[in-house]
Amino acid sequence: MRFLTAAACLLVAAAAGAGVSHWLFQPAEPAPAAAPTRAAAALDRAATLALPRAAHAALPAGDGAIVMPSLAPMLENVTPAVVNIYTRQVVRVRNPLQELFGMPGMPQQRVQQSLGSGVVVDAERGLVLTNNHVIENADGVSVTLADGRTLEAELVGADPDTDVAVIRIPAEGLTALNLADSAQLRVGDFVVAVGNPFGLGQTVTSGIVSAVGRSGLQGLGYQNFIQTDASINPGNSGGALVNLRGELVGINTASFNPRGSAAGNIGLGFAIPANLAREVMRQLMAYGEVRRGSLGLDAEDINAFTAKQLGLRTDLRGALVARVYRGSPAEVAGVRPGDLITAANGERVDGAQSLRNIEGLLPVDERVTLGLQRGDRKLSVQAVLKAQAKEIDGGEIDPRLAGATLTELPERFRQQGLIGVVASKVTPGSRAAQSGLRAGDRIGQVNRDNVADLPAFRSALASPPRELVLGVARGGRFGNLMME
Repeated sequence: MRFLTAAACLLVAAAAGAGVSHWLFQPAEPAPAAAPTRAAAALDRAATLALPRAAHAALPAGDGAIVMPSLAPMLENVTPAVVNIYTRQVVRVRNPLQELFGMPGMPQQRVQQSLGSGVVVDAERGLVLTNNHVIENADGVSVTLADGRTLEAELVGADPDTDVAVIRIPAEGLTALNLADSAQLRVGDFVVAVGNPFGLGQTVTSGIVSAVGRSGLQGLGYQNFIQTDASINPGNSGGALVNLRGELVGINTASFNPRGSAAGNIGLGFAIPANLAREVMRQLMAYGEVRRGSLGLDAEDINAFTAKQLGLRTDLRGALVARVYRGSPAEVAGVRPGDLITAANGERVDGAQSLRNIEGLLPVDERVTLGLQRGDRKLSVQAVLKAQAKEIDGGEIDPRLAGATLTELPERFRQQGLIGVVASKVTPGSRAAQSGLRAGDRIGQVNRDNVADLPAFRSALASPPRELVLGVARGGRFGNLMME
């Protein structure tokens, strides 16, 4: 699980847990007392209604018996489906002593190990949902089941921008959890988290849903989190968040504490909704990747000065359309530069990042209803999202970029305020390489104009300029690169 600090510092941490529920119980032999007040009777009824069906079944019969509500009957069906995940990564290390004495460098390696959790969601095919950051860059992944069996897992697919991954284990006799409709979750619903905190083994904690549709967390990708007061601890990443029926409502992902992970839990935990995890898993199984839809426009935040110039009220919030690409879904729908997008599918849009987050969570061919403010008029238009390109061949855009493959900047970096595209591959000896472009370079400008993403990069070179100067970020430094 990821641990977020106030400085937006991410640590690979874990997810799951919560405050203790204090159940009311009746003494075995109560002393004579006055009839309960109306408020007390209502409280007793509320406590009973709050119990899961499995807990009701566990209540002992008979007059004067102590009421002992328990989640144990429900958890007996849940815990076998939650697994512990251990990953191994081989990294090369330097030996400073060898360098100091001029000794020939011998390749040295070190094995890094990490832990996390996962949830079996398909027993027949052995499919396990977890977080991408649990298995990212791993050279080996092993899974330990609740019954003690340990198996090697294979990666089916992963989506870094939603932090969802699917792995497969070759095991029989698995127990899987049913995925709930997470759109039905309400603030105040009871939830239970199961995972492997600190490698201690399977641990269960409980809490409530504190908020739904949470976003705006720096350093994470597309966001639509369930917020819970479940405690988040290293090792619980990828674990299960279930409702009182034992259905999977979320995959535990992140925690926030302004003083860092060592300070402990303060009741701010976040989980990926089951509906989002289900859709990502479907696409990973079908295509090996997530195919996101795009409106085909550039947007920016609005300020009071710009609002006045466009004849808009200065108190309006939204994403200001700066550019609409030719033939895009936005152009077909009638969106124009200068329009303020205030809502998408009924969800409020507060700014450019808010719109990008909503857009990135929707699949290709999804119909989107946009609420627009155009001057003093309110409009509603519909657009059908088209697939957005994830990478392009630089040589197809401009011969001076031949040999370079350009890809979209991962969304988690955009959440940190970065823009541009990434040179994911640069062929040695190619024209791009001879000009000094390297794999891993982030291109944020073309001829000193900012480029937000691949469509903007392509648009900037629609008419090939006489000179091509790229603004490149490399290793914490930024400079200009003349492409010959």
